[in-house]
Amino acid sequence: MATMTEFMNQDFLLTTEMARKLYHEVAADLPIIDYHSHLQQGEIASRKTFRNIAELWLAGDHYKWRLMRTAGVAEELITGERSDQEKFRAFCKVLPLAIGNPIHHWSHLELRRIFNIDLLINEDNADAIWEQANAKLATMDTWSLLEQAGVEIACTTDDPADDLLQHAEIAASALKTRVLPAYRPDKAMRINQPRFPEYLKRLGEVADVPVTSFASLIAALAVRVEFFHARGARISDHAVDVSLPVQAASAEELEALFAKRLQGSLLTDAENGLYLRGLLEAIGRVYANYGWTMCLHIGAMRNNNDRMRAKLGPDTGYDSISDMNCSAGLASLLNALDSDNRLPKTMLFCLNPNMNEVLSTMVGNFQDGSVAGKLQFGPAWWFNDHKEGNLQQLVGFGNHSVLGVFVGMVTDSRSFASYPRHDYFRRLVCRQIGDWVAGGEYPADFAALATIVRGICYDNARNYFQL
Repeated sequence: MATMTEFMNQDFLLTTEMARKLYHEVAADLPIIDYHSHLQQGEIASRKTFRNIAELWLAGDHYKWRLMRTAGVAEELITGERSDQEKFRAFCKVLPLAIGNPIHHWSHLELRRIFNIDLLINEDNADAIWEQANAKLATMDTWSLLEQAGVEIACTTDDPADDLLQHAEIAASALKTRVLPAYRPDKAMRINQPRFPEYLKRLGEVADVPVTSFASLIAALAVRVEFFHARGARISDHAVDVSLPVQAASAEELEALFAKRLQGSLLTDAENGLYLRGLLEAIGRVYANYGWTMCLHIGAMRNNNDRMRAKLGPDTGYDSISDMNCSAGLASLLNALDSDNRLPKTMLFCLNPNMNEVLSTMVGNFQDGSVAGKLQFGPAWWFNDHKEGNLQQLVGFGNHSVLGVFVGMVTDSRSFASYPRHDYFRRLVCRQIGDWVAGGEYPADFAALATIVRGICYDNARNYFQL
C-alpha cells in the first residue's frame, strides 16, 4: 500500500530524489529578483507597518477577494465595514474549501515562512493564528518583510509622469533590498479613458514637452524613459488587452487618430488597435536605444462587472482571460522593430494558456544571438500561476526554446507577503527537471542541472535585465 505524503512537508511538490537534491542544495536559498511587482514605493519608503494579518493578507488582494466571494462570503466581510478579525475569520473558514487553488498553498507557505506558524488555516485555528501572527507582525515592517524573504531586487510599477522621489529616498536608505522603478505607460496607451486629455497635460508638464500630437507624445515618453533610466529603471511593462493589427498605421493616420481623440471623440476598437500598435512600435525603438526589456502582458479581459466597478473601482477581482486573436499582429509588431535592428529585449506574458505554444514558438522568430534568450516566453502569469500552469509553461518553454536561459518568475503582486510564491515556483522547477531525469530524458548530471536551476531561479534574471 502506498504511503500518504504529509501535507506540505519539507519536500512539498518534490516528487523525485533529484528534485529534492536540486531544491535543497541549489534553489532554496537563492536571492530573489522580483522584476515585476505592484508593491507601492511609498509603503517601502515609509517603512509601513501592518496593524494585523488581515491588513497584510486581505487588504487589496483581489485574488483572495475573488476566492471568498465564490465561496459565498458576503462583500461586507471582504471589502466592507466589518472588523479586520471578522474578515480574517471569514477567509480562514472558507480556505479549506479551495482544494486545488494555489491560494491554499500560498497561504500556508506564507504562514510558515513569514510567521513560523504551522497550523492549518481553518475556522478552528483562526483565532490562534490571528494572535500568533499579529504578535510577530508587530515587530515587522515592509523592510523586514523584504529582507526576510531574501529579496535582492524588487521592481515597482510606475507611471512615466511619476517624480520617483520616494525611489530616491529608498535608494539613499539603509534598506538591503534594491528597489527600482519600472516604466508602465498604461495611461498613455488607454486613449479612450475619460482622463486621457488630462493625463497628456500632466505628462507634457513633467517632460517639458507639450503633448499636442502623436509625435510629441512619443517625444515626451522618451524624455521620461531617459529620466527613469538615470534612476535605475531597465524594464517597461505594457498591458496588451486589444488585438494588434497586422498592417500598421502610417504616421499621418496616427496623427489623425490622436487628433480625433483630442477633439472629444472616442476611437473604435479597430482604431484603438492601430493606436496601440503605433505607440508600441515607436516606444519600442526608444527602449532598444537604452538596452531595456519590453514586457508585454497579453490577454486580460479586465473589469467585467460594471455594477461592482461602480461600487469598488477597477482591479477588485472582476477580471478574466480573453480569447482575443493576437498572434499575427504581434508578429508584425516584432518584425517591424526587428527590420531596422531596433527590437529591444522582449518578454511575452500569456494569460490565455491556449496561446502558450503560439507565443513560446514566436520568440524563436527574432532571436539574434546578441543576448541569451533575447525574446522570452514569460512566466505563468495571474490565472496561470498555479501548479499545472507553471509546469505547462516550463514544458512549453523547454519544448520550443532553451529552458536554461529562462529568467524565472515574478510575484506580480501588491502584497509584501507574496514572496513565498518564489519558493513555490522553485519547487516546481526542480520537480519538472527531476521528473525529466527520473524518466531518462536528461542525464543525472548534477553540475549541469544545478547550473540550469540556478539560472532559472536567479542568475539569468540578473544577467538579462542588467539591473
